[in-house]
Amino acid sequence: MKKTKVIVIKLGTSVLTAGTDKLNKPRMIDIVTQCMTLKQQGYQPVLVSSGAVAAGRDAVEHSVGVSIAEKQMLAAIGQGQLIHLWQSLFALYDQPVAQLLLTRADVEDRGRYLNARDTITQLLKHQVIPIVNENDAVATSEIKVGDNDNLSSLVAILANADKLLLLTDQPGLFTADPRSNPTATLISEVEQIDQSLMALAGGAGSKLGTGGMYTKLEAARTAQRAGIETIIAKGAEPQVIEQVMAGTAQSTTFVRFDAPLEGRKKWLLSGPKSAGFVQCDIGAVAAISHQGASLLAKGIVAMGGEFARGDVIEIRDLDDQLVAKGLVAFDHREMDQIKRLHSSEIPLVLGYPASNVVVHRDDLVLLDVYAGSV
Repeated sequence: MKKTKVIVIKLGTSVLTAGTDKLNKPRMIDIVTQCMTLKQQGYQPVLVSSGAVAAGRDAVEHSVGVSIAEKQMLAAIGQGQLIHLWQSLFALYDQPVAQLLLTRADVEDRGRYLNARDTITQLLKHQVIPIVNENDAVATSEIKVGDNDNLSSLVAILANADKLLLLTDQPGLFTADPRSNPTATLISEVEQIDQSLMALAGGAGSKLGTGGMYTKLEAARTAQRAGIETIIAKGAEPQVIEQVMAGTAQSTTFVRFDAPLEGRKKWLLSGPKSAGFVQCDIGAVAAISHQGASLLAKGIVAMGGEFARGDVIEIRDLDDQLVAKGLVAFDHREMDQIKRLHSSEIPLVLGYPASNVVVHRDDLVLLDVYAGSV
């Protein structure tokens, strides 16, 4: 049986409001129509919808400030307004939708990550369109993803998506800010997101949203590592979703890596924050990035942080560049004792039987420039 392709579509606030202070119903109807066309073509759309705060601000008659508490209040008011509007518009096509509100805690914890993944899988199996947003009404800075660009990349991983479409107020990534530099040109395709490319991106974009081009590049990089193609396009363009799928839209495409990740490695990529790090010599970096090897204690020259056995740690090279993330087999006290040791020496130093690897290859995911090498 042929796998139905899943398309995650992130809708920025500026897209849903058409640049105003209120949700723009004609714009949203157009998006719904395009999503239904996708379904007729055999695709399964998943929406990551901004706009809760804007909807809440529109529902409150008096002026409201911009503090965190006030924004959370507006999100609590507006989230119901937003999903009700989506439901009513999709109901015109007899298309059921479902609301999912997520926080970073839902992807950092392995069990909650699997629950969220299973929920999305079942919704798609039963031909229901998931509409996802961050749970801004209760999320604190410690558990917030922070913006719907990065949230959409995590949702794309949860949904095992084939494509991630970021609709915004710009047609893609430019060589400079097109709003201030008339000579800026659109970059149509990106294979590798490096620091020079990140430098092209600025801070937050429109006044209503929380994301700018920088967060879109972060999202594209996460999706790229997971084997998901990402496209940035202008949401105001007529039939933009259909144009993107046909390959005719003005846009920037971020080419996916050839080796998509599965299972636990996708969770490592999408979810947990690192509790510490180890710094490795050239030989260790080459072994894990080019030979598919596990990380051994002998190749570790330094470490930092306080981590427990089973925590996620960063693996860095001698230039302090992030190479990989993985589940560590030792706590930070043990690690300090065994770094630079041969595997056979570890039980002798610790005084008890222990793993012969620091991070097993099955519990390790390569990042950045190293990710395309395996």
